[in-house]
Amino acid sequence: MRIRCASACSVIRAASTLLVLLLILASPALASEPKFPPLTGRVVDDAGVLNSYTVGELTLMLADHERATGEQVVVVTLKSLQGYTIEDYGYQLGRHWGIGQKGVNNGALLIVAPKEHKVRIEVGYGLEGTLTDAISATIIQNYILPSFKLGDFNAGILAGTTSILQVLGGNSIISPPPPPQPLTFWQGPWEIVVIWGLLFFGAWGYFLVLWFRHRNDPHDWTTYGGTGWSSGSYGGSSGGGGGGGFSGGGGSFGGGGASGSW
Repeated sequence: MRIRCASACSVIRAASTLLVLLLILASPALASEPKFPPLTGRVVDDAGVLNSYTVGELTLMLADHERATGEQVVVVTLKSLQGYTIEDYGYQLGRHWGIGQKGVNNGALLIVAPKEHKVRIEVGYGLEGTLTDAISATIIQNYILPSFKLGDFNAGILAGTTSILQVLGGNSIISPPPPPQPLTFWQGPWEIVVIWGLLFFGAWGYFLVLWFRHRNDPHDWTTYGGTGWSSGSYGGSSGGGGGGGFSGGGGSFGGGGASGSW
């Protein structure tokens, strides 16, 4: 009887030890759930790589597309993938934000992780038949990555978003991008030199005229007193495309889409 009890106690202790080990190994995975940036608008530049012009253009395009079709497309740049693959992080982000209409699942995400050099087009269930994995991969390779490799996130994201909306609008075949054109004189660095040179000599000529006129008639300054130079006359702000109450509609994602790296 004692032998049986000792054997049973040994089995229980071994099982308990194994259970503790499994809990210890599983605890980091349970504790390291991804953190998602807040959905502040149709463009969430969490990595801070987009300028205000790009954010404004993207926001207008995406808002117009949603009004016309009901499909929600969101562009997001991330500070970090937090150790996750962009595929794993992407579909979880889409579900967390609920991009697309509930039951229709007509949402899509363009996700850029500059730190990890990763990009992904995440496609909701309802758009997988239109924005297929193959088409998503083509958009990434032909339109997004060439600019990313040059360090131009604004151009790559604008081109990629435009292509996504074209496909969703019915253009299922994406034509290859036009070949790069050689720089002309006015597109190269000489353009800047010439413009600054003209401004410099023009300004000096203007002040020389004033000086000579003042030399002949000191009271002649009043003639030029109403030019109205003032600080802030060239002020002006460019819209950044704020959220405007934007929110997801409860759509879901299952991992459709494509990824790329540079």
